[in-house]
Amino acid sequence: MKRLLYIFLSISMIVLLISCKNEKKNDEAFIPSLDTKTNCSIKVAGSYGNFEALEAEFMKFNNYYPNVKLSYVKIDDYDNNISKVLDSNDKPNIFFSYPRMIGNDKFNSVINHMENINDTALKSNLDCIRPGLINNDTNGKILMIPVLSRTYGMLINNDLFKKENLDVPTTLTELKNVSNSFIEKGFKSPMMGYTLSSSSSLMNTIAYPLFVATLANNKEALALANDLNPSAGIYMNDALKTVLDFLNNKLFDLEECDKISNNYEKVIFRFFEGDVPMMVCTADTVSGTKKRESQSEYFTKNPFAYSFIPIPLTENGGYFIDSPSIEFSVNKDCNNLDMTNEFMRFLITTKELNDMAYAKGLVSPTKTMPEDSMFKAFTSVSQDKIISPEVIGIKDPLTVQIRIASHKVGRKELTIDEAILGYGSYK
Repeated sequence: MKRLLYIFLSISMIVLLISCKNEKKNDEAFIPSLDTKTNCSIKVAGSYGNFEALEAEFMKFNNYYPNVKLSYVKIDDYDNNISKVLDSNDKPNIFFSYPRMIGNDKFNSVINHMENINDTALKSNLDCIRPGLINNDTNGKILMIPVLSRTYGMLINNDLFKKENLDVPTTLTELKNVSNSFIEKGFKSPMMGYTLSSSSSLMNTIAYPLFVATLANNKEALALANDLNPSAGIYMNDALKTVLDFLNNKLFDLEECDKISNNYEKVIFRFFEGDVPMMVCTADTVSGTKKRESQSEYFTKNPFAYSFIPIPLTENGGYFIDSPSIEFSVNKDCNNLDMTNEFMRFLITTKELNDMAYAKGLVSPTKTMPEDSMFKAFTSVSQDKIISPEVIGIKDPLTVQIRIASHKVGRKELTIDEAILGYGSYK
């Protein structure tokens, strides 16, 4: 009898645990709040040529609302045409938005169409998103929700490091030492990246995090830099010195890097040739790697393990520059607004945002990044090295200055002193 009682109690405990687990799972599950038989259409407008990751979310939403037709449409010349599209008869329900739109008179009409997603009546689960990615306007409203984010770093050929018996660097000294080791082993350019123009160049990917870090704790300097005051040029000094130091110490070879003709496909295919230890790039470039593995003859024949990590620009590691890549705004003047908000409520959850980021190959904006994410290394960055440019107030004209200045210094078109004096004049 005692044995039977023990078995009974054990089974009861297991059932109870499973029940509690399922109850917790159900608490987190999406529960429709509208009539599931509703028949309507929802359109998302954006600048992507295609958005399969979002379309996968459409299909999942249709499991709850089978009669809701969801579609995605690309708007050509997005920045110049989105205001017209929002005022048209065929206006979208949801549209791509960017922090640069706020405070820019060109986008006033676009801002006027945005719904306040922070409205408590909408019951949006904004707590699942990293706070540094959420931007409140001057009235405390949240008009844009990050659905994908980006950062700066470098692709690592993990198999190559293993083959050469070298450790992946985590500090600036280790980065220099490992680069020298690769040079001694016959690698002409241990670090590579796109260098032909200033757009998404290797130089800016190194300089921008350092410049932003310098401004992050100096409000006066940040104000001068945002105002494009020439006196703010001095705050680029450390960032520009690092770029020149990397070049002079042959961490990257300009001649070799210049053979890469664009900052996306050609960067990926060059990395897939298997002889590049470290490829400096942005997360946007990384997002294209999975699709191109099978397109690379080199990689297909000789596949290797690779990862994406912060560039260790200091003795305490690298930076996680945590910025939105794509944000969604709801058009408050659209048709079927209730169902539009219902779709947003469905999408803005840890699971759906993680799924979409994984499918797209970009950084998830959630507090909990998936274990199998290409960007998992960024979750180990110390809090003092995580910087959210939009939240601290970095404006787009400022980014142009460091981008062009670092490019010119890296190509030795300007000295550091000349580049500093030119702050505010770069276009």
